[in-house]
Amino acid sequence: MAYYIRVLGKTDPDIKLESLVQALNENDLSAKFSLDRSEKPDNWTLLNVADGHGKELMQIERNPIIPGELGQEELDEFKEKIKSHNPATAAKWLINYFDSVKVIYAFQLLNSVEDDNDWEIVNAIRMAIWTATGGILQADAEGFSNESGCQILWQFNDDAEGEYNMAVLNGDTWVNFIMNLEDTKQRFEFWEGQVPKGAKLLD
Repeated sequence: MAYYIRVLGKTDPDIKLESLVQALNENDLSAKFSLDRSEKPDNWTLLNVADGHGKELMQIERNPIIPGELGQEELDEFKEKIKSHNPATAAKWLINYFDSVKVIYAFQLLNSVEDDNDWEIVNAIRMAIWTATGGILQADAEGFSNESGCQILWQFNDDAEGEYNMAVLNGDTWVNFIMNLEDTKQRFEFWEGQVPKGAKLLD
C-alpha cells in the first residue's frame, strides 16, 4: 500500500527545481530529479526523486485546490475522515483551516526509503516546499500538524511509540509539547484536548 506524506500550502508559488537542489546542498545532500517531457523545471506538477546513486525514493505530485480537480477532492475527503478523530477541537480547527489551503504536495514514498540518508533527502525537500508554501503537514498513519509542525490530530496506529512533538488548543492558541505516544494516560489526555501530565512544553 502506498505511503504518503503531504504539505498543505496556504500559497501556491512556482517551486523551481534549482531551489530544491539548493536546499539539499545546504544540508550536504544530493538527489536526482526527473520530469516528464511535458513538464517544466520552473513549473512542474509531477516530480520523481532518486538519491545520488539513482535509487528511486519518491514521487511528488503538486495538486492546486481547484473545484472538480484532484486537490479539492482530496481536501474534501480529509474533511470527512477527520470528523471521527480526536481531539475534537483539532478536527474542528482543521476543517475550518482547509478553506485556506491553496495547494497539496503529495509525496508518495517508495519502499526503498530506508536509511537515515534517504529520510534526510525526503525531509529536506519537504521542508523547502513547506517553507515556500506555508501551511501544515500531514502523514499517513500519523495525522495532521499545526503551522509549527506539531501533531494536532491523532491518527497513529495503536502500536505507535516514542516521543513526538504534539499540540493542543488553549482557546485560539496552540500549546506545543513533547509526549510519549505509548503512554496510555498521555494518549487519553491528548484525545481530550489537554496537555498530558508529564509532557515537556516547547517554547
